[in-house]
Amino acid sequence: MNISQEFSHLKTYITPSYWCDLILDFWHALGTLKFWKELVMMTIGMSVGAIAVYYFLMPSHLIVGSISGLAIVFNTLLGGDADTFSVLVMCINAFLLLMAFILIGNEFGAKTVYTALILGPLTQMWDRIYPNTNFTHQVIDAPDILAQLQAGETVLDAHGNPYLLSRSGEVLERVRDSVMSGGLGTGDVWFDLICFVLLLSICQAFLFRINASTGGLDIIGKIFNKYLHFDIGTSVAIGGVMICCTSFLINDFRMVVIGIIGTWINGLAIDYFTASLNKRKRVCIVSAEPERIRKYIVEDLVRGCSIYKIQGGYSGEEHLEIQTLLTQDEFSSVMAFIRDNKIQAFITAGNCSEVYGLWFRHKKIHGKTVIVNE
Repeated sequence: MNISQEFSHLKTYITPSYWCDLILDFWHALGTLKFWKELVMMTIGMSVGAIAVYYFLMPSHLIVGSISGLAIVFNTLLGGDADTFSVLVMCINAFLLLMAFILIGNEFGAKTVYTALILGPLTQMWDRIYPNTNFTHQVIDAPDILAQLQAGETVLDAHGNPYLLSRSGEVLERVRDSVMSGGLGTGDVWFDLICFVLLLSICQAFLFRINASTGGLDIIGKIFNKYLHFDIGTSVAIGGVMICCTSFLINDFRMVVIGIIGTWINGLAIDYFTASLNKRKRVCIVSAEPERIRKYIVEDLVRGCSIYKIQGGYSGEEHLEIQTLLTQDEFSSVMAFIRDNKIQAFITAGNCSEVYGLWFRHKKIHGKTVIVNE
């Protein structure tokens, strides 16, 4: 299917039945606890992402492969502030979301729309609560400069940085490169890069956990994946490098290279945090009392298991092996059960970060076990 055929599907989005079904689904979701729980989780996750962008990316002008980085390039070229940056992020994300619906479909859903569009307002929120200029600027007594700034003029200091007006009308002079750097021209941007990548990666892994995303670069990656047939990891990396290259307009070669390295590190960190959140234990147990262990796993932990007939290579004796997937807490419970009941068993366990097919999480409420499809 080519791009022209994809655009022909626009008629789907203007039919009354499509919007009626969409509104009806949304109305039903409003009455569920899951909807409000995930809404809060998405807002908290994006708040962490906004902290990473506002306090570490914007002051240092680091351009890592993200929509926020692209917005920083445009914002710097336009001489804008946090409000302008917020508008740019919203506009770029809105355009990409439109392209996603046209070229990919509506599988991203309302979650991606919500998370993509609240990044700008959340950045403004942190700017109102505690401006990053509190870390990077100092107040100076300069009546002549104050008069020029109040007249709408741009005044540069000896380092080529513009003086700013604080919200209370005082003159601010930039004295630090960013939150983590030591001084003008002498700070090490690697600290800013590390802090940004760690916070953003936690945010993204947190959102992936509830089947959401930050939008932006994810959309570009999926478009490349669908039409250029790259795998999704390569697609996201290509999109990130392309955005990093736009920083040649405002940064030198060193800063561009740092941004590209940051994009790569960000991908590794996302994989690490995502694997940590989704980690399961693949447990194999060989015991002379398999039935006791099986009953504990199935009845007490409410987990499934598989049982295999095996033969010992040394003794030639036949045994039953129990194989199951458990969370870390459940694995600890099984080990405690075997130890407390003095059951002789040979146990191996390995980490498993990806589980496909039927997997359940469960919890006990008022003595009853509730099974929920994860």
